[in-house]
Amino acid sequence: MAAFAAALELALAAGDVACLQLRLKGPDETLIPDDEIRRAVSELLPITQNHDVAFILNDRPDLAAELGCDGVHVGQEDASYADARRLLGDDAIVGVTCHDSRHLALEAAEAGADYVAFGAFFDTGTKSPKSRAGRDILTWWSDITEVPCVAIGGITADNCNGLIEAGADFLAVSAGVWAHPDGPDAAVREFNAACA
Repeated sequence: MAAFAAALELALAAGDVACLQLRLKGPDETLIPDDEIRRAVSELLPITQNHDVAFILNDRPDLAAELGCDGVHVGQEDASYADARRLLGDDAIVGVTCHDSRHLALEAAEAGADYVAFGAFFDTGTKSPKSRAGRDILTWWSDITEVPCVAIGGITADNCNGLIEAGADFLAVSAGVWAHPDGPDAAVREFNAACA
């Protein structure tokens, strides 16, 4: 964890980052013990706070509330939006995975989600995507609502421009930052340049 904390510090110092989403699962969705999640949050949350970056916990609104996270991201098989909002309160960020579904996105926005996430847009090794989304869903969404949308799945600094042009408000990036050959700080600088 110390090595990741140091890398996170460098990445957040390298440019604008809206939030860190902590996802502690294997590619096969293997669950991580709660104590490991608590330990990771206790080490990483202060780093994000020092950089004024929101800390979002994946899948676990109960632990997000317990640990003082800024919010939670829930998938379609996780806690419901309503449960997440009830546990975290009105001031927390609650985002919802909507895959490639306009219907799910409209339901989430109507319920009050702070953002909806679409994807996967590209091949990804982070997890097995349940859907592939086309850029047209980002354009459709940005044309009909002001609720922000997040593009997810295999995004790198080299392939993100089309998503931004299509209407993505935010990019969720995993390997594109953490597996960057020149380090996560270089990746953040590249993403900042691509988004400029």
